[in-house]
Amino acid sequence: MCKQAPKKTITGVYGGSFNPIHLGHTSMAREIVRQGLVDEMWLVVSPQNPLKDSGLWDDGFRLELARAGVRDVEAVEVSDVEFGLPKPNYMVNTLETLSAQFPDREFVLVIGQDNWDCFHRWYKWEDILQRYRLMVLPRQTGEPCDNARRDGGCGRVTFVDTPLINISSTWIRSQIIDNSQYKGEGLDSKVWEMIREKML
Repeated sequence: MCKQAPKKTITGVYGGSFNPIHLGHTSMAREIVRQGLVDEMWLVVSPQNPLKDSGLWDDGFRLELARAGVRDVEAVEVSDVEFGLPKPNYMVNTLETLSAQFPDREFVLVIGQDNWDCFHRWYKWEDILQRYRLMVLPRQTGEPCDNARRDGGCGRVTFVDTPLINISSTWIRSQIIDNSQYKGEGLDSKVWEMIREKML
């Protein structure tokens, strides 16, 4: 009788600047785990996203905030793997590094519809599509994902349905700067406390 290979832990990878992490990030990660789409989610904090402008908060501070934001979220962790990789941080390198470091896991890339729309601009996107499964989240407006979008015929792209929290890191930063009445809406309480201590 043939011996079966041990089942790998399905780990979702969601990369981002998390500038700062907010409840939209954590609720998305929690919901993907709840639906059984992955065994756990890793939020990968990126020191330098090649498709985003500058203006990021300090790398270490964003990492600290992210870890605080998921401290009570079951099966959701924060990874600093990109802090040891060359800049800018390309997801293909991140996935390859994680696969080499954790051969007992199957990594699944989780991205938003906005990133799926421009996925052809990602560095070595075809290599990612050939080696890894993708999960695409609905767009911020709540409109359904375009299920007809081609994935090279390999059937490795899944369009998932998760609740949306209409909030963004950009909006939060603008409130911190311009709105003296802002009380941390959209942020975990500990994250808001750390931001106040550091920046206000």
